[in-house]
Amino acid sequence: MNITIVGAGLGGLTLARVLHVHGVEATVLELDASPTARTQGGMLDIHEDSGQAALRAAGLHEEFRTLIHPGGEAMRILDKHAVVHLDEPDDGRGGRPEVDRGALRDLLLGSAPPVRWGVKVTSARPLGDGRHEVLLADGSSITTDLLVGADGAWSRIRPLVSPVSPSYTGVSFVEFDLLADRHPVAADLIGGGFFFALGADKGFLAHREPDGSLHVYTALTVPEDWHRSADAIDKTALLRHFADWDPRLRALIADADSALTPRPIYALPVGHRWPRVPGVTLLGDAAHLMSPFAGEGANLAMFDGASLGEAIAANPGDVEAALTAYERNLFPRSESAATASAQGLVVCFDQDAPRGLLDQFAA
Repeated sequence: MNITIVGAGLGGLTLARVLHVHGVEATVLELDASPTARTQGGMLDIHEDSGQAALRAAGLHEEFRTLIHPGGEAMRILDKHAVVHLDEPDDGRGGRPEVDRGALRDLLLGSAPPVRWGVKVTSARPLGDGRHEVLLADGSSITTDLLVGADGAWSRIRPLVSPVSPSYTGVSFVEFDLLADRHPVAADLIGGGFFFALGADKGFLAHREPDGSLHVYTALTVPEDWHRSADAIDKTALLRHFADWDPRLRALIADADSALTPRPIYALPVGHRWPRVPGVTLLGDAAHLMSPFAGEGANLAMFDGASLGEAIAANPGDVEAALTAYERNLFPRSESAATASAQGLVVCFDQDAPRGLLDQFAA
């Protein structure tokens, strides 16, 4: 069976690795020119029942344990006045250890079949009998028996199964870094793990990287096109949104050592699903893009990849049986996570924030 995976993110690579473990090879196509073409983002908390389960299926859990950031599961929640309402240390007993996204991707890259880098997929079309032709930007094409869209939010494969596109959630991030050794007050404020400082319609999210740097996101309730404005990359303009916040929180913006990078947050509808379409399926953000306020996106992508790989291995030569089994569990699993994510976004930026988030932790 000829299998083509579009996208070499965590989900696509997990699928390729699990297939490899079962003696099934696949072709992985990736738009990026190389593994180092762009940064992979900050830290991820890898959940015991999803991301870690996927790594066990991939035979990589022990190697994963060597990547864990000690102290990364610490949690601190503040209000806009920098009053600390929750300060939980990392006692080493949690089920969601933090790892660097880039290091985790490198682990998967080193264990999966080689990726075809610099390949831009423009579209795909059905050929009948479940086979598809994948059209590439250089004018060439690939024919495949099983096509998997692991190509993220703006998937080129999704239109084969669903007409739905992501919608703006109403929240945009602005991402930047501080060097902890240059900003000891900020380092002390954020602590050793994950950090929230929340108020009505806005806030700060941050975490400490393994190298000691501080990775910070401001979150704002703004129009969808705000990220294209000059204000989105200007410290003075961004600070105006936090005029009545504690000076130590405002200093996170004022002292940023990197450029400001705006990131509007999009999501697919909660409960997004599609009818069984022969020879093609989706995983990860292509299937169930959601906001990060449940911490499930990367975990679900990896779990999707492992589940699909195991379904293919369990149904040798029967693509439709494998995809039916996979999607039967994918849809309710992703709907539950997307519901939690949508609720988490509301809770984090409600008028009484951070009270709702604190109540969730108390429960």
